[in-house]
Amino acid sequence: MLARFSPAAAQAAAPLVVETQHLSLVLAVGDNHRLYQRYLGPRLLAPADYARLAGGHEAYVSAGLDNLFEPAVGLTHADGNPSLELLFVDAQTAEPSPGVRTTTVRLRDPQYPVEVLLHYAAYAAEDVIKTWTEIKHQERKALVLNHYASAMLHLQAPQYWLTQFHGDWAEEMRQQEAPLTSGIKVVDSKLGARADVYQTPAFFLALGKAADETSGEVLAGTLGWTGNFRLAFELDNQNDLRLSAGINPYASAYTLAPNTPFVTPEFIFTYSTQGKGQASRNLHRWARRYGVLDGTQPRLTLLNNWESTFFDFNEPKLDAIMADAGRLGVDLFLLDDGWFGNKYPRSADNAGLGDWQPTRTKLPNGLGHLVQEATKNGIKFGIWLEPEMVNPKSELYEKHPDWLLKLPNRPEDLSRNQLVLDLTNPKVQDFVFHTVADVFTQNPGLAYVKWDCNRPMTNAYSQYLGADQSHLYVDYVRGFYKVCERLRQQYPHVPIMLCSGGGGRTDYGALKYFTEFWPSDNTDAAERVFIQWGYSNFFPALTLACHVTNWNPQQSLKFRTDVAMMGRLGYDVDLAKLTPAELAFSQQAVKEYKRLSPVIWQGDQYRLRSPYESNQPVVLYVAADRARAVLFAYNLHTRFHETVLRVRLQGLDPARRYRVAETNLVPGTTSRLADQGQTYSGDYLMQVGLKVSDDEARALTSHVLELTAE
Repeated sequence: MLARFSPAAAQAAAPLVVETQHLSLVLAVGDNHRLYQRYLGPRLLAPADYARLAGGHEAYVSAGLDNLFEPAVGLTHADGNPSLELLFVDAQTAEPSPGVRTTTVRLRDPQYPVEVLLHYAAYAAEDVIKTWTEIKHQERKALVLNHYASAMLHLQAPQYWLTQFHGDWAEEMRQQEAPLTSGIKVVDSKLGARADVYQTPAFFLALGKAADETSGEVLAGTLGWTGNFRLAFELDNQNDLRLSAGINPYASAYTLAPNTPFVTPEFIFTYSTQGKGQASRNLHRWARRYGVLDGTQPRLTLLNNWESTFFDFNEPKLDAIMADAGRLGVDLFLLDDGWFGNKYPRSADNAGLGDWQPTRTKLPNGLGHLVQEATKNGIKFGIWLEPEMVNPKSELYEKHPDWLLKLPNRPEDLSRNQLVLDLTNPKVQDFVFHTVADVFTQNPGLAYVKWDCNRPMTNAYSQYLGADQSHLYVDYVRGFYKVCERLRQQYPHVPIMLCSGGGGRTDYGALKYFTEFWPSDNTDAAERVFIQWGYSNFFPALTLACHVTNWNPQQSLKFRTDVAMMGRLGYDVDLAKLTPAELAFSQQAVKEYKRLSPVIWQGDQYRLRSPYESNQPVVLYVAADRARAVLFAYNLHTRFHETVLRVRLQGLDPARRYRVAETNLVPGTTSRLADQGQTYSGDYLMQVGLKVSDDEARALTSHVLELTAE
């Protein structure tokens, strides 16, 4: 289906309605032929009511004319004129697939041959809208883009509450909430390759009052861009809120040649009248179907060697670890950093990066032997790579100094003893592509890649770009995506983890090409409850790579395992050092996880009790048919004689009866929970609730409950 609108018919045309099952964004053309946002909120029941909407704000505000606040787009024409006026030309709608409806609105400057296309994709069942912008022109010479937001939205409420997420290495995704005040609040990043280490391109915006998990109007948004981003929230003189999201234009004024479209990344958002929890579930459902590579498919459990060996390993040691992985029952062994480099062997983080040949002294029979050994033990084989980076102590650095990002006439600024390769350069893109593709070609049985990126850009200068240095931050990410697209054409379904030294890359721009991400290098289980809680606001459980490690060996193995089971389960421990009882528990846990994982990965998530508000956080996953559910309950730093309250469940069928069973118990122990083995109606469980801890509520303990409809 295709519909068109023209300026002549603009005043008489019906509003442009971008809507899902419960959400509507309404646009209309004003008497001045500009495009206005008339409404954003719950879908109106009577379609005729949309024609009654009036007023509103210009939908995509340009700089240089009568705008007094934050613009969505700003440019300088070839003749030096810094203004842009955008008038409505036409709109087209289509249904590229069932349940997805797209709307494209074309705007044009009446004096200059510049067009802006506003793209919207509405996902009906998921209640998610995705929007992005395309800017192009036919001026005789290049113009310069100074602002180029992916989206601009307008909201009206007495008060606005922003929930943002920030952190650093090993303390990612810390949650903060505060009311917005007059002026502009900016959440942004200028780090280049590891864009969201300190700030995260995702937020909740509550209208009228602070929202909680089950109540309040809230908009949840996230930008799909693996680079510098900018989220701006501006309260104007009438207390109306202007929200803009997109690439950070910092140091990135972009020279745009004629007939060359500039396409912004996608801004993905949803709107809930039932609090943050419903907004998260909307995003999770959308992500599994549309936002994450193979989001409806199973994930692999794995054993990683990093914390058990670091750089100190050889072929016999890895053979023994793979035999342990087979006994553990996981699907895959992942060989981490330290396997490459010959002139400069990788025995520490100061050498070898960029020289992707197996170290002959460590691996005399190459990776092929390890693939075969993994197969012999009934598991798959995966490999760690950091293809965008280079050590000065490497053959690559010696051969291609022109491939590095570094300032002329300045000393090199090393981080983790490495520099960033220049992915704006097509030759570097070819190198990175072949680094990954050649490992697959030479080892056909390779089944998994962990793609790391351990430093941001500093002292960054591209020898390839020359005078166009302001293109660096944008074109680097585009170069990264080009490599990913080539790889996915050749290897469409191989699982690849987006690592980036912890949570430095967590966005739906990259997750089109990756199956999961590494939330944090911090694997202390108590800390991970907070970190994984934060990411769960925007990303489904199957995208979070969660490992059992010895970061804090004082915590029980069960507690560490139960926390890791809330995502994609993996292990990074020396199994040879486990006691027989610990190994038996871990083998059982892997079996239990594989049985429960379909509900965890594909079920609706309910955050029942927050670690920010209680020492007893609780998370529930409910299968789509509501026949099964899995509940995780944790006691963190519980106080002496702290009261253990019942927790009311959500998402169950009130008319069905559910049997409650504690699972993942340590062999030889029995459940201490009063509700173990009992059967309750869904209504009882949601109105009265369960006591999900024993009366002692010992610190750093946990319980996993399975609910099965009878």
